[in-house]
Amino acid sequence: MSRIARRARVRPPVLPPGTILQLRYVRERLARLRPGRFIEVGTGAGELSALLLDVGWTGVGYEPGAAAGRARRRNAQGLADGRYELREVDWLIAAPDEPADLVISSMVIEHLPEAQEAMYFRRARAALRPSGRAIVLVPASPRHWGIEDDIAGHQRRYERAGLARRLSEIGWELEHVAGLTFPLSNLLLPVSNRLVARAESDRLAMSELDRTLLSGDRDVAGKTSFPSVAHLVLNDQMLYPLHLLQRAFRDSDRALVLYGEAKPRSAGNDEAPRPDGRSDSGGGEEP
Repeated sequence: MSRIARRARVRPPVLPPGTILQLRYVRERLARLRPGRFIEVGTGAGELSALLLDVGWTGVGYEPGAAAGRARRRNAQGLADGRYELREVDWLIAAPDEPADLVISSMVIEHLPEAQEAMYFRRARAALRPSGRAIVLVPASPRHWGIEDDIAGHQRRYERAGLARRLSEIGWELEHVAGLTFPLSNLLLPVSNRLVARAESDRLAMSELDRTLLSGDRDVAGKTSFPSVAHLVLNDQMLYPLHLLQRAFRDSDRALVLYGEAKPRSAGNDEAPRPDGRSDSGGGEEP
């Protein structure tokens, strides 16, 4: 058995509860789409790519930062069977990719200055097939800005109406938007901030670029890393009641994560976004 194949048998890491809840929501939304080819921008440790591969997609991940090694180990089976490729380059300056049905990123575009944020969506439009769409997960609720945003090199936190407005300005339509991880992440936020400050405050002395490149490769005990026994509690089944709760509160403006699905706006579809950041076709409905 090859080394890559042996690595594929390694048990997935124990994930933070907020990450588990986000992935659960993404999985439900992906069930509405026919699997095709994806591009993930900024894979981090590779959990989102792993989810896409698990539900039948194939694709490529881009990760220029320190987390590329983790993403490669996490998706060893996809790499071994040719369903996945990992490229350790910045997607914004990489050579054009093959056409895709989905461009997806989690905790990426908030790192980009406005000009690069617009470039991201221009590249996404160019990469997508006519029926394709983009999915983004971003930090939400500007009033909850904290030390973790500074350490990670964030440019902004988003509001749902602001995200819809920004996408409209650059020629996209926000079809569906939902706040995630509320109320769990809000309850844990004070503890999270203390853990991050204690473990990572030295990163504040780094350049913004270095903080961004390291943001997907973190090792904060009790925040991003847990002992293996924690899997007994931190798993999809045990947190399912909290997933139902996040769905019930997905319209809350206090949610700390926004999930958005968008498509390039065609010439015949130039309606302005609704004030609440939802389009008539998608926002706020049951998955």
